[in-house]
This record gives sequence, C-alpha cells and structure tokens, in this order.
Amino acid sequence: MQQLSFPAFKSILCLGAHSDDIEIGCGGTILTLADQCPHAHICWIVFSAIGPRHDEARRSAEAFTARFADRTIELRQFRDGFFPYSGPAVKDAFEQIKQAFRPDLILTHYGRDLHQDHRAVSELTWNTWRDHLVLEYEIAKYDGDLGAPNVFVPLDENRLEMKIEYLMKHFETQSRKQWFDPVAFRGLARIRGIECNSPTGYAEAFFGRKIMLGST
Repeated sequence: MQQLSFPAFKSILCLGAHSDDIEIGCGGTILTLADQCPHAHICWIVFSAIGPRHDEARRSAEAFTARFADRTIELRQFRDGFFPYSGPAVKDAFEQIKQAFRPDLILTHYGRDLHQDHRAVSELTWNTWRDHLVLEYEIAKYDGDLGAPNVFVPLDENRLEMKIEYLMKHFETQSRKQWFDPVAFRGLARIRGIECNSPTGYAEAFFGRKIMLGST
C-alpha cells in the first residue's frame, strides 16, 4: 500500500448532517490534522443541531478544533430526517458556504450511506465542489451500510482515545443508544487498522471517489 503524508492544507471543510456525525466519522483524522496542519482554517458545519443537541454540537466542535489557528463553527437547524424533502433550502445553504469558504480538503458523508440526510449531504457536496479533494467518511449503524473504503488515516492510540473521550463527554443525549459506545468506535478503528496494516493498529477510513495527484 502506497503511503502519503497530508499536504500542508490551509483550509479544511467538515460537513455533517447531525451533531455527532463529523466526530464519529473523522474525529481522529481531524485531531491528526490539527497536529500536522495547525495553521489551517477549519470550517465545521452541522446542518441539524436542534435543542439539546445544539449545545452538545458546539462544545464538541470547539474541543475537536481547539488546536487549529483559525476556526469557523456553524450549526444549522434543518429538520432531522427530512433533508431530501427540504432540498431547495439545503441547497441554498451549500451555495452560501461555497461563497464564504474555499477549502483545500472536504470531509463529508459516504455517498452510499443509507441514512437519507447523510446521503443528501454527500450528494450536495459533490454537486457544489466538483474539483476539490473530497473524502467521504463512514458511520456504523443499524442500517448495515459499511462499504469497502480505499483511503485510510492511521490513528495513534492517544488520538483514538481522545476522540472517544470527547464523544462520550459531549453527547450525553446519545449515550443510551446501543451503537454509541467506546467498544463500537474502537472496534471499527481496529478493523480499518488491520485493513491498511496501520503501524498503530488503528485507522479511520474514507472513500476517495476522485483524487488527482501532482500538478502541471
């Protein structure tokens, strides 16, 4: 497997449908990027953060982005589960983001995720940014829609444990759900670590649909 280092990203865009999606899908990678690209501007956008989940999302985003030189955190209030049926308004939100932020890297949902909100965010990501570096993160859940990712980010144990600690600390409303526990988060990271022969034993995985290397 070919191993490449992160470029010196100057701007990183993180998109999540719900309050804990970014953290679950790529929280460890964000902590890694904070160490390797500390001068980057990170823009963190959650499209459905309502009620108690709004405060949880804010605190968690602040924790995960604390080491970046510059950060923008936006929490919107689209109705959970209805993104495909709120199409024009969600599309307008993406167009607003496009005008305000020019990312080097975009982290978004897996395009074949069976949750309709996740899938809508992924589709609009590609519709809005056609020639950017986009990595699609995965979220394990009841639907059983995990695929075969082709991009891996090794996680050292400290960053993995920090990711899990932040998740359990900041998302109390999710703590009773059967899929929201340290064993599940650590287990998927271990499987992905095996698949990429991670030197640390752990990894987060992504789908890189279209990536260009080098320049003219």
